[in-house]
Parts: sequence; structure tokens; C-alpha cells
Amino acid sequence: MDELLTDQALAAAARELAGRAGYNPGFLGVPVPIPELPHVKTVLLPYTHFSVLMRPDKRLAAVTALGMDGKKLMDLDRAGIQWRLDPRLPEDQQTGERVYAHNDIDRGHLVRRASAVWGDTGAEAAQANEDTFHYTNAAPQAAKFNQGIELWLGLESYLQENAADNSRRIVVFTGPVFGATDPVYRGVTIPLKFFKVAVFLQGGKLGATGYVVDQTPQLADLPDVPRPGVTDEAPPLGPFRTFQVPIRDIAALTGLGLDQLVAVDRMPIASTLPSARVTETWRELHSPEDLDLDFDLGQ
Repeated sequence: MDELLTDQALAAAARELAGRAGYNPGFLGVPVPIPELPHVKTVLLPYTHFSVLMRPDKRLAAVTALGMDGKKLMDLDRAGIQWRLDPRLPEDQQTGERVYAHNDIDRGHLVRRASAVWGDTGAEAAQANEDTFHYTNAAPQAAKFNQGIELWLGLESYLQENAADNSRRIVVFTGPVFGATDPVYRGVTIPLKFFKVAVFLQGGKLGATGYVVDQTPQLADLPDVPRPGVTDEAPPLGPFRTFQVPIRDIAALTGLGLDQLVAVDRMPIASTLPSARVTETWRELHSPEDLDLDFDLGQ
């Protein structure tokens, strides 16, 4: 398995990754830096078209940052690509195959594979395709959650196709929402919720929208996973339901520095009810048409 690579092979893999440019904060033509996580040790790992800000204490990402160029997307398959550890980070600071073996837990891509696979050449797109299969870009997700949440996976494509100008580019930040009731499984925290923030230009101005999805009930059904602390009663958000949420709520839940994006949140209720409690103004989504935005996606 990947964990048994020789020192020589690990060194070669590290040299190859050393040239990765990672996420470009100027991708939209307006600086949009990767959100920081104050007072927590993090490690930034660049890949092709995206970067991962790792939390060694959790062995998972705090946030991933992707620049997606919709005009250059390519349709490549994943056949033959294996998940691998990142040799730039000690093994005990990232997840590996042991967490995902012999259970119903998926290696859930944080940076969506299809959104990263673009480039001026097929080689560039293929490199991005392979880069998404590092364990640093994975998080433990119930199989039903990962495989069945089509709306969650499709949000960034929908916004890229309908809301973003500037040559149809979009930036996507994604990551876990760590909470006190998250179960620990094989030494790794399994987040009950995940967030996504999409950033784009609309009419030449920066805009952003935020989303949260919940996998609590699915994890409670896995036989070897400790039951989350909230399973005494139905979780308030229900099974893998997707919500549009104020970005300020994501900042409050994660501790990430999202002030720039809070200020340009295109969810109207974010500005009309600035003092609302976290979760109070979340909007359930059944399809992209349910999005509540202060602009017309058709423009």
C-alpha cells in the first residue's frame, strides 16, 4: 500500500510535488487569499490548481482552496489512479488507508475532482486529476453521503456556469466543520458537517455564497463508528440535507478568517438580519433553483 513506499520513492514523490504552484489568490483578477485559521497550527500544501491548508492536530484539512476555469475543463476519468499520502507531511499528520479500510466510509474529495481537471494542455489537466487523490484532499464521509449528494457536488458547477463572469472562473473553498460531538474513529475525527464557499465576479464585483451539508444520521448507522453525541434525538438539520447559509455562520463554526467574503455575501438575508443566530437563517436547498441570491443568475 501507499504507506509502505520506500524512502527513495517518498523522496522522489516529494521532489515532484515541490514544483506545484497551488491555488492562485489572484485567480479572479481580485485578490482572494486562502482563509487563515488563527491560533491553530496549519501546513499549506500546494497542488495543481488547488491548495490544502492542513490541520496536523486533526490529520485533516482545515480548508481547501480551488481555482476553477470553466472554459478549460476537461473530461478525464479516474481509472487507475490510487489514493496516496503526501510525502511532504509526516504520516501521523494525515489520514491513510487504515481509516477507510473494511467499512462503509468513503474517501470524500474536498476539492471536487471534476472541478480541478482543467488546463491549457491535457498533461496539466491530468496532473490536477492525479493530485486530487492525495489523502490530504480527503475526509471521511459515509458512503451514501459521498455518492448520493448530487446537489452538493453540483453547486460549484451550477454557479460557475450561471453566475461567474471573468472568463467563467470561480474560486471554491471547502472543508470540514469540526464540532464537539464529532466521533473519533481509528484515531481520526469524522466531521459531521462540511462547508463550501463559492467566490466569483458578477458584473465586475466580487460576490460569494456559502453552503453547509450534514452527514450525522448516516454515520450513526455505521456499525464500527462511535455514535455522535447528538443521536439521542434527531439532528436539527436532518440527513445529508444541503443548506445555503450566511458566510458569517461558516466563519463562526470553523474559526476561519472569512471577513472579506462575509462582506460580499450574496445571500440577501445575510445583510438584512446581521445579528441572527447561527443556523437561524439557513435555507434548505432541493435544487439549484432554490438558491436565494441578490442577483439574477440569467444576467
